[in-house]
Amino acid sequence: MSIEVKVPQLPESVADATLVSWHKKEGDSVARDENLVDIETDKVVLEVPAPVAGRVIKVMVVNGATVKSGQVIALVEEGAAAVVAPARAAPAAKAAADAPAGASGDDKLAPSVRRLVEEHHLDPSNIPGSGRDGRLTKGDVLEHIEKGRPVAAKPAAAPAVAERSAGTAPSAPAAARGAREDRRVPMTRLRTRIAERMMQAQSTTAMLTSSNEVDMSAVMALRSKYKDKFEKDHGVKLGFMSFFVKAACEALKKYPVVNASTEGNDVIYHDYCDVGVAVATPKGLMVPVVRDAELMSLAEIEKAIAGYANKARGGTIGLEDITGGTFTITNGGVFGSLFSTPILNMPQSAILGMHAIKERAVVVDGQVVARPMMYIALTYDHRIVDGREAVLTLVSIKDALEDPARLLLQI
Repeated sequence: MSIEVKVPQLPESVADATLVSWHKKEGDSVARDENLVDIETDKVVLEVPAPVAGRVIKVMVVNGATVKSGQVIALVEEGAAAVVAPARAAPAAKAAADAPAGASGDDKLAPSVRRLVEEHHLDPSNIPGSGRDGRLTKGDVLEHIEKGRPVAAKPAAAPAVAERSAGTAPSAPAAARGAREDRRVPMTRLRTRIAERMMQAQSTTAMLTSSNEVDMSAVMALRSKYKDKFEKDHGVKLGFMSFFVKAACEALKKYPVVNASTEGNDVIYHDYCDVGVAVATPKGLMVPVVRDAELMSLAEIEKAIAGYANKARGGTIGLEDITGGTFTITNGGVFGSLFSTPILNMPQSAILGMHAIKERAVVVDGQVVARPMMYIALTYDHRIVDGREAVLTLVSIKDALEDPARLLLQI
């Protein structure tokens, strides 16, 4: 009995999607719920699981094609065993031999995780797992890859390079010096959508950025004193982002226009703080939203951020996780940025940029001392937010971070 594989129901705001890549070919066997294909919308990448265990008997849509909700893209014959042609046996055996020990035989690895491990020739036993019962997730593997692994040593410089460094003209032909090639790669739907939103913000708002600096001594001392007990009690690390989220929420209560959004000629004020936290992923920037952040503790905020970050990097984040939001925080400091002017996340009226913490000479009580300082920047829509509210919002965030007791007392 053949079962149809259909495109999942797309959100109302998404008209169509792009079929990115098939993970199975005609004739391949599949397990129930094993990922068959990745489908990319304007905002997220969806995995389409096999509805039953069996064999793929027909693939109806090629990679790169545009698909719509409910469209049939493949047929799976339930219960059928895969037919492997003799010509394919040798490559399959070679792939199994090249795979890291335990990678293909570890039944604790999900298919998408196993595929990623094998593609990058990784040893899963060397990657800490954050999933249930210590299982390895796709996000764990991607994070491991992002952090970088040792690479093979580069071969000795070619004669042409050696001659150039000595100041003489290279005698080898151009082909010997290496090919000069250009590669044309279409933007993904996600990257295209990000570009559209950035251009929309530039062309439809009156963006202006104000900045200040924060002495991070108090927060760093508090974090250093309690981080071990915090992690032991709550099962999550204490980072800086939760302090910034709480400080921002207190500031937004005082200056609600900074927490507002625009819709045509109307200003919509929000009596809650749904704070988006920008996360960099291999596919592009995503902004998962921490709902009702003003009601959450530092531990609850850290757990929410960590969960969203793993889902975003693992490609399992849902559209509902990244929609909405009344205010956004982006942290370029994790990549070393000293200062930037963030772009608004439409239709929000403001976004806060965090930056790298650097020890600098500052004057405190008439004395020059070294302190860990961070520049913070608030970009706001000057159509509805005046400079006064923007600057006072920054000052409120600065005061809360330099005296964290304010966050507990809500003053």
